[in-house]
Amino acid sequence: MLIRIDPTRDEPVFAQLAASIRADVAAARLSAGDRLPAAREVASSLGVNLHTVLRAYQELRDEGLVDMRRGRGAVLTDRAVALADVHHDVEALVARARALGVARESLVAMIRDTSPPISDDEESS
Repeated sequence: MLIRIDPTRDEPVFAQLAASIRADVAAARLSAGDRLPAAREVASSLGVNLHTVLRAYQELRDEGLVDMRRGRGAVLTDRAVALADVHHDVEALVARARALGVARESLVAMIRDTSPPISDDEESS
């Protein structure tokens, strides 16, 4: 697993960390049951504060993507499989839209307009 961050970006580092892990899950480079590296190890290798890494892991936990237990570390949940499946569907949709000449912005707007907001209850189920 290669976690990528760019300290020059406006996006907070913790958000970049979480997004990098999500991308690895979506691309099936990580799957359910895989253990994430220890937060101290990630912080040390990237030269960031330990709390920054912990905040990223907590964000993933709040999404239900990671289960965090003392002594066991951060482990990906079954939602990892679902995220990878949806990612494949999205790739197919983007390819179809591109083939039909639909602009990216139009596709994003259609998705936003088509899907109702996800409630907190739905996110945790």
